[in-house]
Amino acid sequence: MDLELKDKVVVISGAAGIKGSIGETMLGHLVNEGAIPAVIDRNDRGFEYVEEIQKKGIDATFCKTDVTDPDQIENAVNTIAKKYGRIDVVINNVGVNDGVGLNASYEDFMWSLKLNMVSYFLVVKHALPYLKSSKGNILNIGSKVGLTGQGGTSGYAASKGGVLGLTREWAVDLIKAGIRVNAIIIAESFTPAYAAWIKTLENGEEKLKSIINKIPLENRMTTPDEIAHTALFTISNKSSHTTGQFLFCDGGYVHLDRSLLTE
Repeated sequence: MDLELKDKVVVISGAAGIKGSIGETMLGHLVNEGAIPAVIDRNDRGFEYVEEIQKKGIDATFCKTDVTDPDQIENAVNTIAKKYGRIDVVINNVGVNDGVGLNASYEDFMWSLKLNMVSYFLVVKHALPYLKSSKGNILNIGSKVGLTGQGGTSGYAASKGGVLGLTREWAVDLIKAGIRVNAIIIAESFTPAYAAWIKTLENGEEKLKSIINKIPLENRMTTPDEIAHTALFTISNKSSHTTGQFLFCDGGYVHLDRSLLTE
């Protein structure tokens, strides 16, 4: 299926993660569709990724940005808009489950909010005039933690709950401008960061098996590729009448009846 994303300028935050991360995987799929990715991230890997993309004959931009710094976000979006003269899509993909719990300091909690939620607001705020001109759309990457809780991660849970609230609010706010706004909710996906977390646990392999056994569809984790496929379909015109939605790419983890899991 041609998703008609060729030459669309897609601003994507958090896409300079290590190979196999959700952001990096989405970046690769955008390139395969011929989109023009504009990466906002704090990691220097972004330079390497954009160089690789350009060698394929596809334009791309990397703006090294600390997304907890409002000025840096504004500068990044302005740089992208100046280069291309348009922005067609924003994908807010930043997310660090940072373990900022009730025992954390005020400063750590606020930092978590700035990273995981406020950055979404600022990217959209500065991209909005261009999205209105292109009648573009916004996709927020969320987490089941914003709905279910997890324990020990108040900052991340509050942020991801807020991201869902912003998704619905923006869908209402921007409907007269013809701008669609949706969110993808991720549950258990075996990314490099997830693998690293498992290795920190005393009984990591047992914990991993326990988690996998609780995923109803096929008792397996969602792959980053599956998340990327859902994301690209959602930002494409093939989803032209979908807005204000929370799309669960999770193998039924959040909603399906637990009786499915009895052996």
